[in-house]
Amino acid sequence: MDEKEINVESTQGGKVVFAEDVVATIASLAAGDVEGVHAMSGTAMEGLTEKFGKKSYTKGIRVEVGTEECAVDLSLIIKYGYRIQEVAKKVQQEVKNAIETMTGLRVVEVNVFVNAIFFEPEKKAEAPAPAPAPAAPAPRVK
Repeated sequence: MDEKEINVESTQGGKVVFAEDVVATIASLAAGDVEGVHAMSGTAMEGLTEKFGKKSYTKGIRVEVGTEECAVDLSLIIKYGYRIQEVAKKVQQEVKNAIETMTGLRVVEVNVFVNAIFFEPEKKAEAPAPAPAPAAPAPRVK
């Protein structure tokens, strides 16, 4: 993701500038809050950096930021059992609302790419507790 800065608004005291990563982070957090979204789906390199403990809030997100508007592409992994079309629509609404509210930029499009379905791992049935050892027989002699 480019670290280029975009002039958003000039004021008497200066200008307000947003880096693309800022808009991508807002989109990531908004999308992640939608029920049915398991995770963002990024590149292999993004996955590798997460394995080393660095959380990437821009994983699976590409943004284009202009002076007044922006466009967002999100790659998602959806949880199995959810209606994909409804989850994608909700993601579009939440991302658009979050970016417009927080930055003042007009969001012209939010494209959602569903790259995978996440299946909850099967829970292993708990092994029955071992039967208690039989009590030692009473001694036959005193």
